[in-house]
Amino acid sequence: MTREELKTRLDGLSPTAVRFVARVVEALSAPPRVAAHPQGTWITRCPDWIEYFGLALSVHHGTTTEPLGLNSFEAVFRNACDSVGWKLDSPGSPTRRFVDFTVRVGTESERRLSLKSTAAQRLSETTAHISKLTTAAEGRRRTLGLLRDYTGTVDAIIMLRAFRERNRRPRRYQLLDIPTAIFRPLQSLPSSAFNAHAPTVDCVVGGETVACVSLDRSDSKITVKSILLTACTVHAEWRVSR
Repeated sequence: MTREELKTRLDGLSPTAVRFVARVVEALSAPPRVAAHPQGTWITRCPDWIEYFGLALSVHHGTTTEPLGLNSFEAVFRNACDSVGWKLDSPGSPTRRFVDFTVRVGTESERRLSLKSTAAQRLSETTAHISKLTTAAEGRRRTLGLLRDYTGTVDAIIMLRAFRERNRRPRRYQLLDIPTAIFRPLQSLPSSAFNAHAPTVDCVVGGETVACVSLDRSDSKITVKSILLTACTVHAEWRVSR
């Protein structure tokens, strides 16, 4: 669209619509400051992806004070991938269990991703928390089988963490990549490890506990606590100025 065409369209808008467009333009004029992974990741090696995601955050916060929620995050993440030509499964198409969508970057292998988001108060700077990894299965053996299926199906959990204070608008977003490989040590545990009504088991990698998996049978969900960020990859962080 040329400038002349844009001006013609704006001239036909109502005063309310013009004010809305002005807010969007103002937001885009001050995009968030970004700090990308210093060594580069499969996402940050593409500056256009990072720029697109930051602009989407600008537009979002130019029109609302709410954090970018899960549904919006999924849409923005997918659109950013599509904007740089990465191969995606079709929106709304049936995917494998646990997988939100798949993406292929160039000639690299397909990545099967599960997307999560959180805007909880007082997010930790050293650990992450997944309030619901998936729905728990009944029975110890079925629970182990479920976790085994999850780690065999999902390559990584991409989490967007919105840092905020006292329910205010987020000032910082962090894009975190949690590899499901951290859950593989659970496969070697005996079923007796899940004997308790609400057991919590450690994920130990290289002699270090990198996460704790908790099963709450009362509400049938699997929670992952105390995920060390040192066991994950922080793709990038955006600081929202407006």
